[in-house]
Amino acid sequence: MPKFFIAPQDVENGRVWLTGENEKHIKTVLRAKCGEEITLCDGMGMDYFCKISSLDDGVWLDVCQSAPSESEPVTQITLYQGLPKSDKMEWIIQKCVELGVVRIVPVATERAIVKLDKKEGRKLERWQKIAEAAAKQSGRGIIPQMGESVLTFGQALAEATALDGAIIPYEKETENDLRSFVQGFCGKSVGVFIGPEGGFSETEIQQAMAAGVQPVTLGKRILRTETAGMVSIALLLYELG
Repeated sequence: MPKFFIAPQDVENGRVWLTGENEKHIKTVLRAKCGEEITLCDGMGMDYFCKISSLDDGVWLDVCQSAPSESEPVTQITLYQGLPKSDKMEWIIQKCVELGVVRIVPVATERAIVKLDKKEGRKLERWQKIAEAAAKQSGRGIIPQMGESVLTFGQALAEATALDGAIIPYEKETENDLRSFVQGFCGKSVGVFIGPEGGFSETEIQQAMAAGVQPVTLGKRILRTETAGMVSIALLLYELG
């Protein structure tokens, strides 16, 4: 069933009126007809199961039933992603949103080649749209948010202290893996730090450990930056149930 995001206040007296992009998509892409069913989500975890009642002057829908979204994982994961080259960030956002992250924060690390500078605002806006599209496609109950700005590594570490735990995959770590982290974890929020193509420097790893972030191994092979985050998130959500 197609899913669209709305604002909570859009539901009024059991009816919803859609205009703009949502109207255009329903009419021109889906070619929907009166009586067809569509799911609406308020972006805060509540789903509304609706039927189209009219296609005149926008799209009018009647709410048949509402219920909390069942697609959101219990554990809230924030991805702190070192800025990668090219369009890899778009791929990372899309796939990690599909997997279940609640927030993605771009981080300027020591070995990151990319410098956004004046492009930062436009990039963040585009990345947020990609996150919303991925959330819609994958049936999420929320729209994961991009960080409001690119953080330095130190700023990201400071922000992550508010979470219940955090990990940093590191190719030189040989003892601690994700399962050992999960066995000692009892919180609801986790930060995942992923380096850019050049990985993290020794100094950054030391800084992370001093801030309480646990280095973990993802196995005997070195994963690309666009792979490491997805693997970490998928394994975490699986192990945490």
